[in-house]
Amino acid sequence: MSDLIYLAIGLIGLFFGGEWLVRGAVAIATRLRIPPLVIGLTLVGFGTSTPELVTSLQAALAGSPGIAVGNVVGSNIGNVLLILGLAAFLVPITVDARAL
Repeated sequence: MSDLIYLAIGLIGLFFGGEWLVRGAVAIATRLRIPPLVIGLTLVGFGTSTPELVTSLQAALAGSPGIAVGNVVGSNIGNVLLILGLAAFLVPITVDARAL
């Protein structure tokens, strides 16, 4: 199969997997009468952090603690800056001069 076909299959799987995760998390929150925000911050947050966890564990077990720490720090910095940058791109962020 062509690489483009694998890419398309992966993107489709990612889309439907994300939909399934969100709908499932909302259903759990509704059944347990837990605010969806709490479920979102815990269950979905853990799910999105799992790749970093696995990578860091593998690096630590392989005797490369620097890679493990770099993976965690880099991932968090990247996530914060990407989210903040995208938000600022869509809606400019203004900061009061007194706050600086």
